[in-house]
Amino acid sequence: MPKSLVQFCASLSRSTAFNLFIVIVVLLNAVVLGLATYPRFSGAAGGVLAGLETVFLVVFVAELAIRLIAHGRRPQDFFRSGWNVFDLVVIGVAFVPGLASNATLLRMARLARVLRVVRFFPALRTILVGIARSLPGVAGFLALSALTLYLYGMVGWMLFGDVYPAEYGTVGRAVLTLFLLLSLETLPDAIAMGLAVSPWTLAYFVSYVLVASYLLVNVLVGVVINSMEETRQAEKARPATEDDAGIAQRLEDLRLAVQALEAELSVRQKGS
Repeated sequence: MPKSLVQFCASLSRSTAFNLFIVIVVLLNAVVLGLATYPRFSGAAGGVLAGLETVFLVVFVAELAIRLIAHGRRPQDFFRSGWNVFDLVVIGVAFVPGLASNATLLRMARLARVLRVVRFFPALRTILVGIARSLPGVAGFLALSALTLYLYGMVGWMLFGDVYPAEYGTVGRAVLTLFLLLSLETLPDAIAMGLAVSPWTLAYFVSYVLVASYLLVNVLVGVVINSMEETRQAEKARPATEDDAGIAQRLEDLRLAVQALEAELSVRQKGS
């Protein structure tokens, strides 16, 4: 592969203008997908929208080719980036045989391209990575929440199962009712229904709101925020370097230069 082509692709893939162009294309793709949901556009301009989809796909394939060529003699480095792999899967799925015959899967594949915009915004990447790092803590939170809902559901079944069977007739219905109550939108109605049974039921709803709606939700927010803060600190601690493709290419050039120098020194030593 010509060295000039590799250097050009590496420089282009790192340029702000190139990345901005790809972001605009991704956003335009999202707009076209949205317009296709309106009968007026999908009918009269259906051919135009389909043509634009083809243009977008060609642009994305060309972008992948540029990023791959930028790695020069080390194309395997392209797959070290999770975003490159994600882009390859999202764009490559459009070429899966038989996908075009399934309208739902085809729309899902096209919709997944919109997620590529996250690659170009560090703030969005930080949020996603922070959420991913919070999953272990969220798993513990979900277990605690399920236990809380089950315990309060059983108590609700004992208190209101005979009076309000539609809401508390079984533990499953009671848990569903309490889950919907987390929004606090139906809290006044729930308290009124409880007071009609006994004034002591007020303690049941008040304790549930304090434990489930306030304490548990704040714990969840704290877990996610803590993970996002750790992600921000990790991003700040990471040294500012050039793109991996440029570094790999420079290392390869340096290796070739060293080999050429060794060969030249060997020839001179034999000549002397």
